[in-house]
Amino acid sequence: MSAFLLIPIVAAAIIYGQIAVAVLVAAAVALAYQEWSRMVGQGKMNRFTYLIMGLLAVGAVIYPIAGITASLLFFFAGAIVAALSVDWRQWRLPYYAAGAIFFGVSAICVLALRGDTVNGIWATVFLAVVIWLTDSGAFFVGRLLGGVKLSPEISPSKTWSGAIGGLCFGTIGGLIVWLMATDSPFWIGILIAAVLSVVAQLGDLVESALKRRFLIKDSGDIIPGHGGILDRIDSFTFGGILLFLIGVIHAASDQVAQGVLIW
Repeated sequence: MSAFLLIPIVAAAIIYGQIAVAVLVAAAVALAYQEWSRMVGQGKMNRFTYLIMGLLAVGAVIYPIAGITASLLFFFAGAIVAALSVDWRQWRLPYYAAGAIFFGVSAICVLALRGDTVNGIWATVFLAVVIWLTDSGAFFVGRLLGGVKLSPEISPSKTWSGAIGGLCFGTIGGLIVWLMATDSPFWIGILIAAVLSVVAQLGDLVESALKRRFLIKDSGDIIPGHGGILDRIDSFTFGGILLFLIGVIHAASDQVAQGVLIW
């Protein structure tokens, strides 16, 4: 039920425009930092958490209006507040600041990918479809086939069969979107979708490792049946950064979607 409610909201924002995506991303990064702060603080939020959440949200919303430089100023301000608000003798200090920087950079990558063009719509749909089908494929194939654990010390429930199933589902879904979005060679679409699927699963494992580091099962419970926001966007953050890098390297920072799709 949660998935059926969330997917149309995300899809509508992607299609509607960059500002709608910015509002959605702003909510996601703010709530993600709240969960991050609670996780790092072992269930307790820092007294400056809400200020940092606000800075991250404003940084995301302002991106379509003022551009990347203005957004970075807010994101780095959030990181500075996070660093200054914690006792420097605490070993958790780097985690507070790193969380603000990571969520801010991830937000910029996704917003730059969406941009304000038709290619931006397709590139963001490509990202979402590969991520969603990778997650779904890994879950259902892993449950159905079971087998050897992928990384029992990090995530005991994940299996190699699930990882391969997620890779297959994500790559096929990405290829379908690719064929609808661009006339570029199909094998490039397969390659990008496959790498994106693998990176998405690595992002999931990284979050699982962090949860084990801080001895928690879920980052939150805001989404029934799915856990917290962090549990839902871990793959999107890593995947968004990957596609941003591909787009910038192949084209430019203001043509990220074109750099991903047009070859």
